[in-house]
Amino acid sequence: MPNRSLAEVVGRTLAERGLTLATSESLTGGLLGATITAVPGASQYYLGGVVVYATEQKARIGGVNPSVLKSHGVISEQTAVEMVMGVQRLTGADYALAASGVAGPAPQEGHLPGVVWIAVAGPRVGALRPSPVALRFEFEGDRGPVREQTVAAALQMLRDLLDPMERD
Repeated sequence: MPNRSLAEVVGRTLAERGLTLATSESLTGGLLGATITAVPGASQYYLGGVVVYATEQKARIGGVNPSVLKSHGVISEQTAVEMVMGVQRLTGADYALAASGVAGPAPQEGHLPGVVWIAVAGPRVGALRPSPVALRFEFEGDRGPVREQTVAAALQMLRDLLDPMERD
């Protein structure tokens, strides 16, 4: 499975620290969760996630305010941030990942295939929670490579948040 070694590194770090993870996915359609759970022992740290593929599901079960979807669109920083915060609230996970974008073959909301927003959120520190980090990517290729690159980027963002001094 693509990105398994990165999933193993992230999973080992989460397990060693007794931390949990949840995901909210759109364009990856469950590939992020599948990659995480392909690692033996993932049940120690992966709580689960939601696949909010349809726009209305992002609001209904993904925790995205409908006004954000209307004003900013599905492929936006605001939507990715609301998705990551929504799944973190829903599951109580220490860390959360979210991805929304266009895998193709057609553009969506004026965005070309390969445009993706990924957000990562960490745990509360006392009463405060650092703002989620959201990054915009422009991946190359058709649906498969875009989805795989999205999973790799999301896992790398989590790894960077867990171990900011360890960069590949």
